[in-house]
Amino acid sequence: MSIGIVLMGLFVGFLVGLTGVGGAALLTPFLILMGINPLIAVGTDFVYNSITKFFGSVQHFRQKTINLTLVKFLALGSVPSAIIAVILLQTFGETRYLQEEIVKHALGYVLIIVAVTTVIKTLLSSTFSTNNYSMKTIEDKKTMTILLGAILGFIVGLTSVGSGSLFALAMLLFYKLKPSELVGTDIAHAFILVTVNSFFHIGLGNVDFLLVANLLCGSIPGVLIGSALSTKVPMKPLQMAIGIIIFISGLKLLN
Repeated sequence: MSIGIVLMGLFVGFLVGLTGVGGAALLTPFLILMGINPLIAVGTDFVYNSITKFFGSVQHFRQKTINLTLVKFLALGSVPSAIIAVILLQTFGETRYLQEEIVKHALGYVLIIVAVTTVIKTLLSSTFSTNNYSMKTIEDKKTMTILLGAILGFIVGLTSVGSGSLFALAMLLFYKLKPSELVGTDIAHAFILVTVNSFFHIGLGNVDFLLVANLLCGSIPGVLIGSALSTKVPMKPLQMAIGIIIFISGLKLLN
């Protein structure tokens, strides 16, 4: 067991439990900056996220806070698109070094987008939730929803980042959901998306299961502690700070 990895899992889990922000956007770049191979970092993060989001999905399913229709339409676009991203990476990354460089740079740009997304979502969430387009039914937006899932799913498939943050912002922008339903739907869809990608990365040998176990040892108590403190700490300043951390991580990966 690596104490450093456990403590990193504790830190990331704590932030996720406290603010709902972070997850892969913090974990994957942290692993890479610690010297973990980018492909291993991405594959390991998918498996780690699949396990953690499973428990969240079960809880929200029990609470009936998942919009299953929205999950279905998003997954129809995101799952095939994410698989295509993984296949393209294997096909056009002629060497493992090139694959690692593609992942590293793609991740850097996506992290910058996620950081900006986090800040916008934090500052303007009430404005987004009242736009006219969001009032239309999900069935009326079926084609757009599948296309949206495909675009964001490709990004997630390539980098492991965005299954929560990018899709959460899209839901906030285009769909009328209660806060608890938004969170539950986001987690349930993310579980499907990252689980499918997990199997692909396991098959490609891109997963370090010992690393997953160490991360879970730290993140599970971290999430519990963060969740317990979430009602006592002002959210917006913390979410803004995490957005800045993610932005800096993205810049470092591009250097």
